Amino acid sequence: MGNRQSRPWIVSDELWSLIEPLLPKPGPKLVEGRPRVPDRQALCGILFVLHTGIQWEYLPQELGFGSGMTCWRRLAAWNEARVWDQLHVLLLEKLRTKNQLDWERAVIDSSHAGCPPGPKSGPSPVDRARPGSKHHLIVDGQGIPLAVTLTGGNRNDVTQLLPLLDKIPPVAGRVSRPRRRPSALLADRGYDHDIYRRQLWQRGIRPVIARRGEPHGTGLGTFRYVVERTIAWLHGFRRLRIRWERRDDIHEAFLGLAVCLITHRHVQPLC
Repeated sequence: MGNRQSRPWIVSDELWSLIEPLLPKPGPKLVEGRPRVPDRQALCGILFVLHTGIQWEYLPQELGFGSGMTCWRRLAAWNEARVWDQLHVLLLEKLRTKNQLDWERAVIDSSHAGCPPGPKSGPSPVDRARPGSKHHLIVDGQGIPLAVTLTGGNRNDVTQLLPLLDKIPPVAGRVSRPRRRPSALLADRGYDHDIYRRQLWQRGIRPVIARRGEPHGTGLGTFRYVVERTIAWLHGFRRLRIRWERRDDIHEAFLGLAVCLITHRHVQPLC
């Protein structure tokens, strides 16, 4: 156990058994050459980059990962095949089967990450208008990630409220119908717009959103801290602290993989 904690890029047998069936089958090799790097080893290389933040070209091949370009291509292909979306749904269904998802309330928030100019970047209002991106996250009442999106750093938080809700997948796992809507949504003052409150009510969701101009001490922080904790977990993956990738889909691939790893931590005690 201690060895796995000291090397978090090692893929456990239990996690690999969930991921392997979701991976697209490789096509036939058109040119003879070195044998194909096994998917599990390439995934370990991807996790090494995610955890350490190392640049692809410096990925230590002596650990058996294959080249950085091999791992990069595998990450791009798996993201295009929506592997992380499928894995996330599978993990959420395992939690719902054990009645371990808190649908009574969800919490939404965002965080900033510096980045080079490119798609889904913009002048960050918290970093002297330097280029940046935002991670927008919605979690259940315990802090388990339900959905995440990436936008430019200048995008207003409230614009991602409905897209994040719509991105929550239908989660089966119980006798009742799949569920994708929380009973209530908690948010800070950045989401204080009456038009969005009305739209939440229309979806059957009770808005619990702090209002501008009112004094602090409403008690919402007692419940909202879970999303801040999950954002801290996301930033525990060094590759997510700064967006090094110009291509937004590659950063979104890292983001989706990190969400799966955090969700898997909640599943492990149930196995």
